[in-house]
Amino acid sequence: MRPVDSIEALRAHYGTPVGAALTKVAPKLTLAYSNWIARSRFCLVATVGPGGTDVSPRGDDGPVVRIAAPDRLEMPDWHGNNRIDSLENIVADGRVSLLFMVPGSDNVVRVNGRAFVTVDDDARDSFARDGKAPRSVVVVEIAEVYVQCARALMRAGLWSRDDADGLPSVGQMARSAADAEFDAETYDAEWTARARTTMW
Repeated sequence: MRPVDSIEALRAHYGTPVGAALTKVAPKLTLAYSNWIARSRFCLVATVGPGGTDVSPRGDDGPVVRIAAPDRLEMPDWHGNNRIDSLENIVADGRVSLLFMVPGSDNVVRVNGRAFVTVDDDARDSFARDGKAPRSVVVVEIAEVYVQCARALMRAGLWSRDDADGLPSVGQMARSAADAEFDAETYDAEWTARARTTMW
């Protein structure tokens, strides 16, 4: 297969974007975009750093981010596995993209911008729940926001099907990747109870 070797060749192949694809882009949150993001409990965060790229899922039982201003979002970093790939990338580079989803809607809202990580007590404590504060807060300074084409989720039927039956478990996938023996059965048996007590 031959790779496309220039932006000009790629643009010539695809043609001109339709008008709405360009006019839907805003430099900060509009009322409609604010309402959408306030309803989103799940997003994907894409970052880039010296080691490459990373995409990380983020979720909460309420809004996944706080709208601090029309050009600023704040996202708590709750309990996880401490890999901190995304956070390391943000500290090193700062460029981020966030894809916000709402179950039942095929639309996706994207925010592009720059971010920084803070561990300031005031910022962390502002998200505290049941006496627990997030380990850090990611602050996103918005450069642009727009709604994505719905065709990808429509093609996938993302909200209308369940393909989970027969999937390998996390323990099984970890064992398949580990050089050493990994006790997948014990890991899977203990995971649900452990997750319930370490959500926040």
